[in-house]
Amino acid sequence: MAAEPALDQRKLRRARIAIAAVFCVHGAVTGNFATRVPWIQEHAGVSAGQLGLALAFPAIGSSLLMPLSGAITHRFGARNALRGLLALWTLALALPALAPNVYTLCAVLFAYGASAGMADVAMNALGVETENRLGRSIMSSLHGMWSVGALIGSAAGTLAAHLGADARLHHTVAAAVLTLLGLAACQGVLDLRSAPEEAPPPRFALPPRSALAIGAVGFCAVVAEGASLDWSAVYLRDVLDTSAGTAAACTTAFTLAMAVARLVGDRGVDRFGAVRTVRCGGILATLGGLLVVAAPGPAVAMAGFGLMGLGVAVVVPLAFAAAARSGPNPSQAIAGVATITYTSGLVAPSAIGGIADLTSLVVSFGLVTVLALGLVAGARVLRAGVRPRGAADAAPVHQA
Repeated sequence: MAAEPALDQRKLRRARIAIAAVFCVHGAVTGNFATRVPWIQEHAGVSAGQLGLALAFPAIGSSLLMPLSGAITHRFGARNALRGLLALWTLALALPALAPNVYTLCAVLFAYGASAGMADVAMNALGVETENRLGRSIMSSLHGMWSVGALIGSAAGTLAAHLGADARLHHTVAAAVLTLLGLAACQGVLDLRSAPEEAPPPRFALPPRSALAIGAVGFCAVVAEGASLDWSAVYLRDVLDTSAGTAAACTTAFTLAMAVARLVGDRGVDRFGAVRTVRCGGILATLGGLLVVAAPGPAVAMAGFGLMGLGVAVVVPLAFAAAARSGPNPSQAIAGVATITYTSGLVAPSAIGGIADLTSLVVSFGLVTVLALGLVAGARVLRAGVRPRGAADAAPVHQA
């Protein structure tokens, strides 16, 4: 028997708040990790090139295990799957700071990336389903809440760096707190279950051809985001010779810009359209990259990283929205774009490190600037919009 419409809307509003909290917790893990990368690098005794190699292992772990998220959700239901996968991710925060050398760092970052990818797929799938049922755009603001979480995490990391705290203690405490918060948030998300007759999803499906161009635009944005998030602190420390606290604050500035842009992104896209929004964002990100490369001091570099954050913030949510309308199978298209964007985001830090080891970090961010310019040229493949209220889903699901 169907619930009353008013009750349904109240449940949906609670579910929206809950999934937003999940995004926030997920982002807080990344923020806590990113600000202590210089400490982890020094503790493990690795060079920029070795750190870049180690930072490839989250991409490997995510790429190999991310497709399992759909099967886990199919078997256990959306809420239980998200609860378990998010807990794995929050607990994985404690691992990288424990690594004493490059070999163990690679191993723990593999586990870190695997848990990140599976939780990411599960929460985005629930976010899209919540958006569809509400009948209005919320994905940009959900990703904004991820950036808020990253901002909170990076602020905690900045404070820990200023105090000279051991990252092993910092990350263990943060992992415990975020695990408890994540479990509490998962209680309110939609509890969707697959229809009894529905076959389990395939472990891997190639993205449809229509989604490849969309994924390419997402690639440009996510490379800039991943490079800035994981290397901005190292850039200020090594290139501009700043203190550990100032270097960590640069990551905070970047995540702040991302958070602000994403939180207001839904309204901006409704007013100006996806194409114009992404083109303007590409111009801002390119200008930011030029400031980073030419920066004579930390203030200019921090402004540059902030502009990059503003420029690329809404691209990934818009890529998901465009993917849903790009072909006859929205779920497959979204999964394909997610695989391209998230994997490229995890690969980006490794590529930046490898290029920096061969040349310099300045050259690495010069290439990031070129990719940011690609957003201007590729924006036309994106289109904004939301499914009409009550639109049918691509696959049958049941509300538990």
